[in-house]
Amino acid sequence: MRHLLLACAAVLLLAGCSTGPSLEQRGEVTAPPGDSHRLTIGSAGFTESDLLAQMYAQLLDHAGYRTSVLTVSNRELYEPALESGQIDVVPEYAATFADWLNAKTHGAHATPVGSPDLDATMTALRRLATPRGLTVLPPGRAVDQNAFAVSAAYARRHHLKTLSDLGRSGLEVRLAAGDECVERPYCEPGLKKTYGIDITAVDPKGVGTTQAKRAVQNGQDQLVLTTTTDATLADFGLVLLADDKHLQNADYLVPVVNRARAGAPGVTRALGRLNTVLTTADLASMDQQVDSWRRLAQDVAHTYLKKKGLLD
Repeated sequence: MRHLLLACAAVLLLAGCSTGPSLEQRGEVTAPPGDSHRLTIGSAGFTESDLLAQMYAQLLDHAGYRTSVLTVSNRELYEPALESGQIDVVPEYAATFADWLNAKTHGAHATPVGSPDLDATMTALRRLATPRGLTVLPPGRAVDQNAFAVSAAYARRHHLKTLSDLGRSGLEVRLAAGDECVERPYCEPGLKKTYGIDITAVDPKGVGTTQAKRAVQNGQDQLVLTTTTDATLADFGLVLLADDKHLQNADYLVPVVNRARAGAPGVTRALGRLNTVLTTADLASMDQQVDSWRRLAQDVAHTYLKKKGLLD
């Protein structure tokens, strides 16, 4: 059994990789699904992704595969690596990944295909993923959404409960988020268009990172992009603002695999076992154990899988 957490510097090796089927072949991927027994699991580098990658790795190890975990903190890098087969499996979020692939395929201004409708979102996602040599496995019960938080004191001072309240306030807002926030429709553009929030700058501190939340806690920034499963907000004196106009889509967790290396039934069966038990509340609890209690993601994942009888 191997769980090798490789340094993010390894992404330098990914930049020159091929990115899956050629344009001429896309749309007619006919190769049978592969079953490599040495698999690399990708993590996007934030707590929840680390936890999911560790659970995937341990379930696959239990099923007879040999795995390693590679952290690549930017989808613009790890998705091509997934297409090329340098990464074999990643945990993804259905609506977000569908919209990302749609923009990559049809351009940045393509009409989004992710929606609150899971079936429609999964249909669109698989239609976009298949020509790239990717297979999207069935979603589970757990769902995570992007969310935005402010300090509790800031919310009280300006009478804020919703993102609409923040838009109506006319306040100038610095947003702590990932660097891709400036382009993604659910982030800076959506906050401006849907809510009229005056975003003056995006502070690239990551999604829900300790650094980002501290920036809002100390007043350097006013708003932070996090997720609905973030169980540490109270530790930083932060509160969520309700997404009252439904800017965010319901993002169900889905494993995405490189078909040529990990598309065989063994991988699907191993990862499918997690779908039967993992809930949104479970994710929030595990996130808290890592972020607040300083437990290792690998240990938290192992304890959870043992408790649920998935490693017996």
